[in-house]
Amino acid sequence: MVSKKKSQENQNLEAVETALSRTEMFIEDNSKLFSYLIIGVIVIAGAFIGVKKLIIAPKQTEASAQMFMAEQYFEQDSFNLALNGDGNYLGFLDIIDEYKITKAAKLANYYAGISFLQMGQFSEAIEYLSKFSSKDEMIMPIATGAIGDAHAELNDFDKAIEYYLKAANMRNNEFTSPLYLLKAGELLETQDKAQKALDAYNIIKDDYPDSNEARQIPKYIERAKQKI
Repeated sequence: MVSKKKSQENQNLEAVETALSRTEMFIEDNSKLFSYLIIGVIVIAGAFIGVKKLIIAPKQTEASAQMFMAEQYFEQDSFNLALNGDGNYLGFLDIIDEYKITKAAKLANYYAGISFLQMGQFSEAIEYLSKFSSKDEMIMPIATGAIGDAHAELNDFDKAIEYYLKAANMRNNEFTSPLYLLKAGELLETQDKAQKALDAYNIIKDDYPDSNEARQIPKYIERAKQKI
């Protein structure tokens, strides 16, 4: 039995040595290929760093400088100038077109969407807001909720409710979550979905008791209960 076990161990060792030898031979036979692959990776990495430093970074600086006036017009509710520029500075739409690879252009989608929403151009608002994305605690839920507002203005209430609830659940905070839960609840009531509205109101009451919406939520809860 011992001899048989030892023989098996020897066979296993030989198999491992054979596999290692084949691997070494493969590496040796393809050494040039591996060298080319390594060089290729280094070149690609270098090119990426170069593009980022030499092209994207200057473009970002330039786009941010251009967008400064558009943001000023936005703050003043001059949405047409904010979107289209004033002849000296670009508007958000031009920044989106000319500086596509920059963070400024991505943010310009948000500003453009809100501007269109304020101007009553709801389909355009949805188009630009849908292109925007951010990890920010506030701005992303607000952008998503604004899509809900645009759908509500277009009388697409199911979509509006969908986006309000999405905005409410996107980040858990005392500002955006109860705000969009309340908007969803009010629309749900108009769609004869009082129980779902009540569920939204109760989340505000239980999970966001210190929010502005929670102060007035008892009357909404009572109204929804009466409709059920």
